[in-house]
Amino acid sequence: MTTAVELVRRFRHLRALVIGDVMLDTYFEGTAARLCSEGPVPVVRKTAEHRAPGGAANTAANLRALGADVILLGIVGRDMAGALLRSALRQRGVADDWLVEDEAASTLHKMRILADGQYVVRFDDGEMTYDSIECRRQLITRLEEVFSACDVIVVSDYGYGVAAPEVIDRLRALRSAQPGVLLVDSKELLRFHDADATVVTPNHLEARLLVGQGRVANLQVCKDNIDVAEMEGVGRQLLTMIHAEHAAITLAREGVLLVSRDGSVLHLPAHPAGPVPAGGDVGAGDSFAAAMALALAAGASPVEAARIGLDAAGIAVTKRFTAVVEQRELLQQVSRREHASYPRARVPATEGEARHAMAQLMARLAAERQAGRTIVFTNGIFDILQAGHVTFLRQAKALGDILVVGVNSDRSVQRLKGKNRPINSERDRLALVAALDPVDHVVLFDEDTAATLIRALRPHIYVKGGDYADEAVPEAEAVREVGARTVILPLAGSLDAQSVIERLIAMATAEIGE
Repeated sequence: MTTAVELVRRFRHLRALVIGDVMLDTYFEGTAARLCSEGPVPVVRKTAEHRAPGGAANTAANLRALGADVILLGIVGRDMAGALLRSALRQRGVADDWLVEDEAASTLHKMRILADGQYVVRFDDGEMTYDSIECRRQLITRLEEVFSACDVIVVSDYGYGVAAPEVIDRLRALRSAQPGVLLVDSKELLRFHDADATVVTPNHLEARLLVGQGRVANLQVCKDNIDVAEMEGVGRQLLTMIHAEHAAITLAREGVLLVSRDGSVLHLPAHPAGPVPAGGDVGAGDSFAAAMALALAAGASPVEAARIGLDAAGIAVTKRFTAVVEQRELLQQVSRREHASYPRARVPATEGEARHAMAQLMARLAAERQAGRTIVFTNGIFDILQAGHVTFLRQAKALGDILVVGVNSDRSVQRLKGKNRPINSERDRLALVAALDPVDHVVLFDEDTAATLIRALRPHIYVKGGDYADEAVPEAEAVREVGARTVILPLAGSLDAQSVIERLIAMATAEIGE
């Protein structure tokens, strides 16, 4: 079974196509100290200005930040907002070459003004509909050029005209000849009723409106009160109206409801990655859609893909302004989730789970050995992760094909380093190590040395860092027993967490003294 970490790492090998309404998001920050004499409104003194790709452009930025190559099809005007949007896309690694420029249109531009961190007003500018026949012709031509080279298609439709009927028809025809993952995120989902999408991702309000259960008068009630059981009926009814394999209905703080055409329904709760700032949900839906689409293209089941999407959204809502989630952030989050229920050593209630996890890892490594791959093993506390750790692990991985890292449990660290250590919990240390590129597998161990793990995992190479001779390595006997060899790698700088702790204490003491 492929882990979530492995799935997210596969994102780098994918190419994604985004079709939709691109826009520019601008944020003006300031302070408000008085009311305007001309009217009962605050006078905001500008302190900062931020610009970011918005709409479908933000979906593209998220796909790129998550590691995929991205082609973005959309329409912009020949104006300042269009130029600023192109620049913002290039800064985020998304090429603007495939955008169609409409001389008669103005680029969609959303300007938000914040005073002392609070929203004052949002000012929308730009063409609300694109109806140029020539622009649509160019969109279809470019779609035909790039479609076969892409692994996943994401439609980010805000109803401004890019996803016109003829564009949808051409997309459906291309997919009938070359099926692939198609995720549709649309404000007007009924227009995609016969697009045969892999998954559609309406929010709960859009889903209610689509099936006729949302009325303008009670939208706020629907927004504030989400009944998951009731939404199951909404999801099932939605799939009778739209031909899609799955509907992932986003439920804000309640997570996601995944409804499938086979009749299965699963509620996946949200687990935010941190505190949520005011207005911190701008673009979270784009982050969810981007991560879920890539996960499906990487081979994830719909359930695991939705979980990975939730992981990305949980990170996005902790950010200010229009959110973009980096692959390294998502790797840490999915790793933390995978290890959230990791069995602590010698806890009777989870001994069975611990044995099962170890058996799975041993079976995987046996298959790797059978395939002729070289297994490398190393271990450590990894309490305060430093650049030297990353260098060491890269050098260890270079010695073979599969790198397994053993991480000391909290209890073993306390025995080795004292009652005030570790600084970071075993769950966080596991997540951080697992998120590093060179690492293929991580495993927790409770002993003072890794000898027992070496005997169980039977690596070809055991890597130790520091000034050891083979005989001085505490695990030397276990290494000999399994027929492995020991490689001593010199450490790139000090990896001693204690020295970092002492420096932090000294700095804090100095600040207090000032």
